[in-house]
Amino acid sequence: MEILAAVGSSLSSLVLTALAFFAVLGIVVFVHEFGHFIVGRLCGIGVTAFSIGFGPELVGWTDRHGTRWKLSAIPLGGYVKFVGDMNGASMPDPQTLSDMSAAERAVSFHHQRLAKRAATVAAGPIANFLLAIAIFAGSAYVNGRTIMIPRIEEVNPGSAAERAGFEPGDLVVAINGHAIASFSDMQRIVSASAGETLAVVVDRRDRQVTLTAVPDLKEQDTPFGKQRIGLLGLKGSQDKADVRTLQYGLVGALGVGAVEAWRPVQMTFDFLGKLVTGRESPEQLSGPIRIAKVSGQIASLGSIEMFLSWIGLISVSIGLLNLFPIPLLDGGHLLFYAIEGARGAPLSERAQEIGFRIGLAIVVMLMLFATYNDIFYFRT
Repeated sequence: MEILAAVGSSLSSLVLTALAFFAVLGIVVFVHEFGHFIVGRLCGIGVTAFSIGFGPELVGWTDRHGTRWKLSAIPLGGYVKFVGDMNGASMPDPQTLSDMSAAERAVSFHHQRLAKRAATVAAGPIANFLLAIAIFAGSAYVNGRTIMIPRIEEVNPGSAAERAGFEPGDLVVAINGHAIASFSDMQRIVSASAGETLAVVVDRRDRQVTLTAVPDLKEQDTPFGKQRIGLLGLKGSQDKADVRTLQYGLVGALGVGAVEAWRPVQMTFDFLGKLVTGRESPEQLSGPIRIAKVSGQIASLGSIEMFLSWIGLISVSIGLLNLFPIPLLDGGHLLFYAIEGARGAPLSERAQEIGFRIGLAIVVMLMLFATYNDIFYFRT
């Protein structure tokens, strides 16, 4: 009976993980593709297909504009196919384009002005960022934000903080010229600054003192692998008087949403910079397996707010990834359009074909590497 119970528990966990993953990915992909779709329609471009997933169609219908809406068998992405596209990556079909009538050319994606094409392509990532801002802003508007002011209660013996001269009761005011409003603000800066010199201004008995601190490097396990973080060795105040709940109006909540949506972007570029210099490990590059696992773990907590915040984070990540200037991704198309705008003519069909092949190779290699990281992570 114990074995059956264990098997049943594992199956339930697997089902929850799968459902959570498909819910997260489905929402984020739909919003991304709908951004392309709606701006394309507004620009007068014909849409032949809107698909969630790749491969064979499972179910679908055709709307009055001739667009086929469908759910496909491989639920790891999606695409919008415009008139004149060879495939969902908006690669042009030269033969089809040359054989088009005047009426078909009028709604063909590749016969549109540069501004319309660029707007349609950029709309997908922008929709992802707007979704994240809406989620974070909604959370701030409904629930506010509880913060702990950056007052120090305890300094760990032998820590970087002790060497820097921190004392219990210090109130952190600024780090490297950036105002600090909460203990989490300080943690974000410190964790990203291992081995770097920080100028920390503290309020000590109504007098400002500047301390020089160098956070120690520490490796910690996270759901996305080992992460190298900076650590000062400080404990925040547990006094109830130092905990505050901030409430926001609509405009203030939108500001909070924008700031919280921007943080993953900053963290991504910070990570990439440190990856190039060898201060971060590439094993943190994650694929769908680890994203699915974390989705299941968050769903199991039963917190709608946490699950929505996770969707917001994934939406920012997918939006940012798609803006990378890699042919095949949205950023690659925008790169081609920038070159077209600069030279006054599009790249040759041969140059675009080579670019798409290189982009496909890069994307496949990144996916394989991320999947290898996922598998290795679960084996260790």
